[in-house]
Amino acid sequence: MFTLETKINTNSDEFKKNKEEFLKILNKYKEIHKNVTKGGSEKAIAKHKERGKLLARERIDKLVDPNTPFLELSSLAAYGIFDNGHPSAVIVTGIGVIHGHETIIIANDATVKGGTYIKETIKKHLRAQEVAIENNLPCVYMVDSGGVFLPEQANVFPDRDHFGRFFYNQAQLSAAGIPQISIVMGSCTAGGAYVPAMSDEAIIIKKQGTIFLGGPPLVKAATGEVVTPEELGGAEVHTAISGVADHLADNDIHSIQICRNIFQNLEKKEKQILNISPIEEPLYDPEELYGIAPVDFRKMVDPREIIMRMVDGSKFHEFKEDYGKTLVCGFAKIMGYPVGILANNGVLFSESALKGTHFIELCSIRKIPLIFLQNITGFIIGKDFERKGIAKDGAKLVHAVANANVPKFTFIFGGSFGAGNYGMAGRAYSPRLLFMWPNAKISVMGGAQAANVLITVKQDQYKAKGKEMPQKEIDALRKEIMDKYDFEGSAYYSTARLWDDGIIDPVDTRKVIAMGIAMSLNKKFGEHKFGAFRM
Repeated sequence: MFTLETKINTNSDEFKKNKEEFLKILNKYKEIHKNVTKGGSEKAIAKHKERGKLLARERIDKLVDPNTPFLELSSLAAYGIFDNGHPSAVIVTGIGVIHGHETIIIANDATVKGGTYIKETIKKHLRAQEVAIENNLPCVYMVDSGGVFLPEQANVFPDRDHFGRFFYNQAQLSAAGIPQISIVMGSCTAGGAYVPAMSDEAIIIKKQGTIFLGGPPLVKAATGEVVTPEELGGAEVHTAISGVADHLADNDIHSIQICRNIFQNLEKKEKQILNISPIEEPLYDPEELYGIAPVDFRKMVDPREIIMRMVDGSKFHEFKEDYGKTLVCGFAKIMGYPVGILANNGVLFSESALKGTHFIELCSIRKIPLIFLQNITGFIIGKDFERKGIAKDGAKLVHAVANANVPKFTFIFGGSFGAGNYGMAGRAYSPRLLFMWPNAKISVMGGAQAANVLITVKQDQYKAKGKEMPQKEIDALRKEIMDKYDFEGSAYYSTARLWDDGIIDPVDTRKVIAMGIAMSLNKKFGEHKFGAFRM
């Protein structure tokens, strides 16, 4: 591979100004993240700790192997929704390592609304299970939840991908031979009682964990029977009488140790083999990404400048360098793992789409994971391009992305607009992980373009009536649309609704890719197979 050489002067005023503007965006994100990940109110946290319980993230920290990273997913889920009353959507999910096993961890945060589930909690829980299924990862459920948030029951109970889907997924995971361990660390109520009941092994903490389909108030209302939570579904009931749980723990720490002991006995399954090389740090400081990341989307960023600050030794073997130049494709190593990278360098033309399709085919045949670096306005439009078949060439790229048999990982470092999102492995194309940088934007098109389209439509309506649209109305409509797209296109709006797996610091991109690839190796890659490419 050849070592890339930067064309950026990091001492230039332009670089320094961009870095200054980006750091404002990054620091805002870090402040929001810090506040959100505290959990519930100070009063709720104090009450939780008075009961001798660890916080959700503290529990995870004790569970994973020492000095190993935990990749949290969707930490800003539900941000800006319900007056920010459900931080992190009331649940912490992510990927950690337990006795060498990459594992999905799902931990309820009882300091927020008693750990009860809103729509975004459901979506986040299901997404974690989806990652487990896609990558053959064991699951640990750290249960401390009152079940459904009753005021929102219509949004969390009856539909296909609502609360009941948890247990469908658990059944599917079990049938696939994927281990599932539950630790009941507090309430486990109503339908939630099936989480430990459908796990391979269940741990429950005495005088703290409870499991029941109907709690004491419901039992009294339905049968007239008066019973305490401990009598109804306490730890000793379920470990000595019902058999719903298998292990009795004294406290949080003891329960976590039991879970780690269980992992010592899990089967080490054969993994996908990759040609792994010794790790090299990039030649260029990854923090230089702060001065390169697009802040003004009118200025194009050469993605090679991004790539050389992420890949081992800043080495990159570019594919079809002189063809379809608005899509950069090539091979590299990231923390020793081989990767195929597709990165946007402008609008996608037919040549770009064909080049990308060819490259994806090669990576699929060679079993090389794919990394998509998105900064895309879409596919080229216009009479000449339509006549030359941009739709069928774009379709080839979309087809190849959809059917690639190797793991895909997507990072939006700039804009993600229109069908370009599809061709670059957006959420609908099931990348194993998809993250955004805090400056990123995502929508069907840019705000300015949307405003111009809608103004043109409105002007045509006026013309049909023999009138002209007043300038005052044009300006008002333009501002309304621009403001709407700016708000709805932000990384925060996206991540709150789990259109991605989270926002990350650009410097962490390299680490996240490596963790994602390590996770993906637990499920062997399929054989490459594509359908009909329209020629």
